[in-house]
Amino acid sequence: MTSSASTRLRILLSGMLAGDPRQGGATWAVMQYLLGLGELGHEVVLVEPHASDLPEGEPLARSASAAYLRELPAETAARCALLRPGTRETVGLPYAELERFAREADLLINISGMLRDQALISDIPVRAYLDLDPGFNQVWSATGEDAGLDGHTHFVTVGQAIGSPECPVPTCGRSWIGTLPPVVLREWPAATWPPARDAFTTVGHWRSYGPVEYEGIRYGQRVHSFRELMELPRRGSARFEVALGIHPDERRDIEALEAHGWQLIDPMTVAPTPDRYREFVQGSKAEIGIAKGGYVASRCGWFSDRSAAYLASGRPVVAQDTGFPRFLPTGPGLLAFQSLDEAAELVEEVERNPARHGAAAREIAVEHLDSNRVLGSLLERLGASP
Repeated sequence: MTSSASTRLRILLSGMLAGDPRQGGATWAVMQYLLGLGELGHEVVLVEPHASDLPEGEPLARSASAAYLRELPAETAARCALLRPGTRETVGLPYAELERFAREADLLINISGMLRDQALISDIPVRAYLDLDPGFNQVWSATGEDAGLDGHTHFVTVGQAIGSPECPVPTCGRSWIGTLPPVVLREWPAATWPPARDAFTTVGHWRSYGPVEYEGIRYGQRVHSFRELMELPRRGSARFEVALGIHPDERRDIEALEAHGWQLIDPMTVAPTPDRYREFVQGSKAEIGIAKGGYVASRCGWFSDRSAAYLASGRPVVAQDTGFPRFLPTGPGLLAFQSLDEAAELVEEVERNPARHGAAAREIAVEHLDSNRVLGSLLERLGASP
């Protein structure tokens, strides 16, 4: 599906593409929107505010983030700019070009409200806040922290249950539009079989920030979910290789993981760039998807962009239930668990016939996660028009 000239939108996108360099998976989470919207025929420019940690007087161009941006595929880097907040200093597209584009833009998609430069965003008629960390952004806002919600006309979240009676996440007085994570299928073809790694894998951070509590619910991190599933490798024959960003000081957890049979891999080795991340995902037998504790406790319906990439690659996903089965079909290819016992049972089910589950995984991605379908639907619901 592509746009005709009469429906071609100019879209200003903001998100963290290079600000935390060597995070291939995080880069892909934003690239899916940048490339997917472009594939629909729209003109898209990405601007990423980046407070460089360089010494005062050092140009942004010398930052590690600028070097990482230059290494990204040309199709991506050519449409992007790093912006030092409060200035006109950029790497990539010059600020004057950003201003010209923004003056004629039809839509802003602002991931976590990162972009706050009023000269760029104030005149855009449809300004959508895109929440990729559901529950946390809303709780921070409800408890008085500035989560960047103000100044937007629409609010989008991958926590599709937010606003429903079953989900306790505060809405902060906003009406939230739920969406699935998009996958650009031409960039994520079904991988060949058998895989390079005879293992269930995943990529992620052990901790992203501290847990928060709100109205009796503890919004924990991935560490809190992992601890409850520590014995999983002992429950069957499957191997688990997990690329976790875990600090060396977490000795007790590292020793526990290793003692229980989790093989730890440095994500900086296997997923430092978008290409290496894709290679790791597609070289896996399947994903073991363990969610942040907050997603599980809130039943917000979050589904991982990482898991979406596994599915598109024809790699089955055994994922912790966050409420997402209300919005995606589960069964062959995508299996949801709520307990250690159930996780072990489902892993063994995939082990018995991984190729069958892999074919079903790809079908789920094509039917439900194709960026043309997901982003086309989102644009319709935002009501953006040229």
